[in-house]
Amino acid sequence: MKLSPRDANGYFKKPNPDSAGLLISGEDTMRVAMKRQEVVAALVGPEGEAEMRLTRIPAADLRKDAAALLDAVKAQGFFPGPRVVLVEEATDGFSKVFKAALEDWQAGDAQIIVTAGQLTAKSALRKVFEGDNRTYAAALYNDPMGRAEIEAELARAGLKDMDRDAMGALEELARGLTPGDFRQVLEKIALYKLNDANPLTALEVELNAPASIEAEIDQIFHVLAEGRTAEIDPVMRRLTAQGVAPVTLLIMGMRHFRALYTLASAPGGPAQGITRMRPPIFGPRRDRMLRQAQRWSVDRLEAALDALMETDLKLRSAGQKAPAGALVERAFVRLAYLARR
Repeated sequence: MKLSPRDANGYFKKPNPDSAGLLISGEDTMRVAMKRQEVVAALVGPEGEAEMRLTRIPAADLRKDAAALLDAVKAQGFFPGPRVVLVEEATDGFSKVFKAALEDWQAGDAQIIVTAGQLTAKSALRKVFEGDNRTYAAALYNDPMGRAEIEAELARAGLKDMDRDAMGALEELARGLTPGDFRQVLEKIALYKLNDANPLTALEVELNAPASIEAEIDQIFHVLAEGRTAEIDPVMRRLTAQGVAPVTLLIMGMRHFRALYTLASAPGGPAQGITRMRPPIFGPRRDRMLRQAQRWSVDRLEAALDALMETDLKLRSAGQKAPAGALVERAFVRLAYLARR
């Protein structure tokens, strides 16, 4: 039977103990591994492997000995309780092996859990598990984590007490990370908050979030909007060393200053305007953007956007010979001086 993405998450938490098997497939190997781990733990419990009720078989081993799968499924253990045979990294080439094992499967045999990479809708392996009413198949996609998944990971990490901005910052972080990377961040935060009874804050989330080029790019615009001219050159050097293109800086710079313009020109002022921003802005970045918008007038923001647009046109001009990086840095210096007026 085929599980929809929504039904799959519920099934991973509470799998059918009487099922013959489950196929989990997906491009993200870490996402697949996390769900496989969740299902196996739900079926055999925390002591399943120690009690030898979990048998692991690499799919490659079945090329030499296809009968090993059925032998493991039928084998009786020393300890009572449900048993699982886990086969990892399977492909369509093993579809006949699994079909034969499922045809001989009987109630009381070990459940067959199979993981695979991304499989097409016409995959032979998927058809084996989707076409049998005793088995299930779940395809995982690289979609951002949902609220339920985030809350489940928070519970797993033991993170319960946090303010509203911290939860917003975690949701924003989850949209940009894979589930595996997000889990690692939560584990880092849990260690950071060990023996700390105070609620988790958005600043603490930011301190433990992985560094990225996007964060460096955001930094240059904070430097400009706050008029810190002395910091322009070192930040620009780091971005250039990381291979960030001048045109990328201009595009993202226009996005940042358009956001400031939207806040500064909001009917109720920046404080009201920031509550209507989409996507919403959370945590320390929210407070920083608000302070910047309060510092700039609408007229100066219009001048800043004009300067960025003028530089963008120069970069795209066929007759332009000046170095692109120098043009962008000169425009950024102009913006920093506008902030200091």
